Amino acid sequence: MNNACCRIFKYGLIGALALACGTGLTQNFAPVAENVSFDQVQTLPYREPDAMVAYGDNGLQYGLLWVPDTNADAPLVILIHGGCWLNSFDVNHSRPLATALSYAGFAVWSLEYRRTGDPGGGWPGTLEDIQLALSKLELLSSYPINLSSVAVAGHSAGGHLALMAAAGLTPVKAVIGLAAIVDMETYSRGANSCQTAGPAFIGVSFDDEPELYALANPVKRALNPASILLHGDNDEIVPLDHFPQDLLPISIVAGAGHFDWIHPGTPAYHLFLGTLKFRLAQ
Repeated sequence: MNNACCRIFKYGLIGALALACGTGLTQNFAPVAENVSFDQVQTLPYREPDAMVAYGDNGLQYGLLWVPDTNADAPLVILIHGGCWLNSFDVNHSRPLATALSYAGFAVWSLEYRRTGDPGGGWPGTLEDIQLALSKLELLSSYPINLSSVAVAGHSAGGHLALMAAAGLTPVKAVIGLAAIVDMETYSRGANSCQTAGPAFIGVSFDDEPELYALANPVKRALNPASILLHGDNDEIVPLDHFPQDLLPISIVAGAGHFDWIHPGTPAYHLFLGTLKFRLAQ
């Protein structure tokens, strides 16, 4: 395990960080209090992506691409949406977040992938889709993108996939788990609706095939050294205490709920944005 730095942020410090990072987003996304709902995310405005870039032959193997209106090659954020690995949640709910990040100067490739309920989805096909996408960054070479300045970020189940798929990815400046499912074995034995989707994703119960859960568990993998976690202490869907707090460097936002990370008006989002700006400037 790594020596981890745990930082707890309150709203005032987050606001100061956002101002220091010069987000320029207030005219597009109004500030909101912490612990937003998924419905609040789904009703946010967004702009259409600039392209849809397929990374495989399956109809679900593509990413929506946003490119900022800048005169220079933009750093790239590869975004992996969440949704409990289920095909009832698709890439479209990431559009407001991708829009906000593009307004902030980042290119964003938001990946769709086969999920539980899709032919070939579940374990290990879902992870293999993300690994395939990360191996095909040359597909973006015709766009004004700096492919030497890349971050991979995933939310919830997408955070689990980001940590797993980017384990051996180089070069990458950050792998960021946003309210990520980190300990697959512990999480999938919980009782909430997303936790109970864990066995459906693996395809078998933990008691029947514990070795499969170990293979799918970031806690038991050698993770990318650029990996970090951002989490809220008011997350009832992916509880903060489901994984060991010394696994990776972690920043905790006081009062933040599960969906704050994908709502561009929240203090948690501004911490995420500041983290991207800092990591990709290195």
